[in-house]
Amino acid sequence: MPYVNIKVTDEGVTMQQKQQLVTGVTQLLSDILNKEPKTTFVVIDEIGLDNWGIGHDLVSDLRQKTNQ
Repeated sequence: MPYVNIKVTDEGVTMQQKQQLVTGVTQLLSDILNKEPKTTFVVIDEIGLDNWGIGHDLVSDLRQKTNQ
């Protein structure tokens, strides 16, 4: 019973993209590990930019610096 947790920044991931992630990860586990898709769980967490850091900076700050 595989469980996969995908974390992405909250920057407009569409429902279609989420569906593609779920389908792709499920298929990968089926193909590589012979896992049953009916018992494969995929959870997508969208994290706000203020709650994600890289190095010493919040992603929200990094995005502001990049867009200036």
